[in-house]
Amino acid sequence: MPQPLTDRIALVTGASRGIGRALSLQLARAGAHVVAVARTVGALEELDDEIRAIGGATTLVPLDMRDYDGFYRLAAALNERYRRLDVLVGNAGVVGQRSPLGHVDPKNWDETIAVNLTANWHLIRALDPLLRASSSGRAVFITSGSATHARAYSGAYSVSKAGLNVLARTYASETEQTPLRVNLFNPGPTRTRMRAQVMPGEDPMTLPTPEAVAEKIIELCLPGCTETGKLFDFRAGKFLGFPQPE
Repeated sequence: MPQPLTDRIALVTGASRGIGRALSLQLARAGAHVVAVARTVGALEELDDEIRAIGGATTLVPLDMRDYDGFYRLAAALNERYRRLDVLVGNAGVVGQRSPLGHVDPKNWDETIAVNLTANWHLIRALDPLLRASSSGRAVFITSGSATHARAYSGAYSVSKAGLNVLARTYASETEQTPLRVNLFNPGPTRTRMRAQVMPGEDPMTLPTPEAVAEKIIELCLPGCTETGKLFDFRAGKFLGFPQPE
């Protein structure tokens, strides 16, 4: 079976569960060496076992998304070993406190913005030279419909994802004349632990699996993906554009 990402280096944050875990496995099946970033060592080791079982290879990176210095150490290690990074998937995220804006705990607000937005800026800052060194670098950031549809009691999450959308689009604009392609991916409601936290009464069997979602994310990671600065909506099954500046 053809492996379109053979010899490619792919880094996934939030790789130990949910969409990140499913994507890491599919990247490995596609031939990529997966750099799996997550907080939980045990879950990373389980992922490593599964990837090895299908003949793949991983580099495990136990790292909290708020340990920004860790991103620069990781970038230095990747540069020393590979001199490039072919795929970056910014997947890690937290829901944040579900509460009226005036009642959100400041520490929770800061954590939500730190993990969902600021961490991805540090990833770009640390890994941009390596992505540009690839012949076909691809960066994908996992967003949410909450970024454009403000909902009551999820302000911190919505604000962080709206910021992520602008961050990714800015990066895409700045790299438009290079081989690097940068896009956003909205999975919509998915059968994950995070979704269950937000919607505890929802029947998870009515939702698409992380594996189904990951199959579409893979398409944005391939050298053949030529779109940049766009949002792929899983439920719509297509790229959606953004309003152009006047």
